[in-house]
Amino acid sequence: MQKPTLRVDVMGKKTNPAGEKQQTSGVIRTIVILETLSKHQSINLEQLSKETGLPKATLLRFLSTLVNLGYVYRDNTDLYSLTLKMFSVGSHGLEHIDLIHVANPVAQQLCDELGETVHMGVLEEDKAVYVLKKESSFTIRMHSRVGKAIPLYCTAIGKVLLSDMPQDTLDEYLSTVKMKPFTPNTITNSEVLKQELQQIREQGWASDNEEHEMGTLCIGSPIKDYSGKVVAAMSVSWPLFRFNPEEQERITKSILEACTSLSHLLGWEGTE
Repeated sequence: MQKPTLRVDVMGKKTNPAGEKQQTSGVIRTIVILETLSKHQSINLEQLSKETGLPKATLLRFLSTLVNLGYVYRDNTDLYSLTLKMFSVGSHGLEHIDLIHVANPVAQQLCDELGETVHMGVLEEDKAVYVLKKESSFTIRMHSRVGKAIPLYCTAIGKVLLSDMPQDTLDEYLSTVKMKPFTPNTITNSEVLKQELQQIREQGWASDNEEHEMGTLCIGSPIKDYSGKVVAAMSVSWPLFRFNPEEQERITKSILEACTSLSHLLGWEGTE
C-alpha cells in the first residue's frame, strides 16, 4: 500500500496533505452533526443519518466522541441531544464580542460606498444614543457626535429601535413621551407612529425625512444579535440637496446588506 506523500513547507516542516484533508473533513462533519442536533430536542440515529447525509457507522464514531467530550447526551432509548455545554461555550464567546469593535469596519465600508455619514445608535431609556460615527468626506457634514442622545419617534435609528419593542413597552413609551414637533414633518400622533412602525417591521428599514432636522434625510436598519433581538440600529444621513430619490432603492439595499452582515457577525442566522 502506498504511503501518503509528505511535503515540506516553506518553514521546513513536514506536511501531510492527505492527513490535513481528513482533519478538515472531520471538522466539517462535526459541525454538521452539531447544527442538526440543535434543530431537535432529541433525535435517533436513523433520522440523524438522513438529515446529515452521513452513514450510521460514521455518525456513531463522531457521536461517541461528542458524548465523551460532554457536548452531546445519549439517553437510555438511544436518542441524542445537545447538552448545555454548547450554550456555555457560546455564551462565553458572546461576553467577548465588542459591538462597536465589530461594527467599525462595516460602518466604514458603508460610509465609503455611499459617501455619506454613518451613525450607529443604541437604546438608552426613552432615547437613542450614538455610539459610532463615520464622517462624510464632504465639506457640509452632519452636526452630530458620539454620545449624543436623539429622540426615538422622529429619527430613523429611533424608529428602528421602537419597532422592535414589545407591545407593552411601546405602549408605556407612547403614554409618557412628549412628541415635540422639531419640524413641520415630525409625527406627533401616536396612532400615526404605530402605523409607521408596522411598516418598518414589514420592510426592514426606517426613514427620517426632515422629521428631526430640516434639510436632512436618514435611512436606517436594525442590527440583531444571535436571538434576533434588535440591539442597535445603523443609519446613513444626507443633506437633502445631495440625496437622489432615484437612487433610494440601491441605497436602501446597501444599508440593509451592511446591517444584515453585522447581525450575522453577532450570531444572527436570519436573512431579513
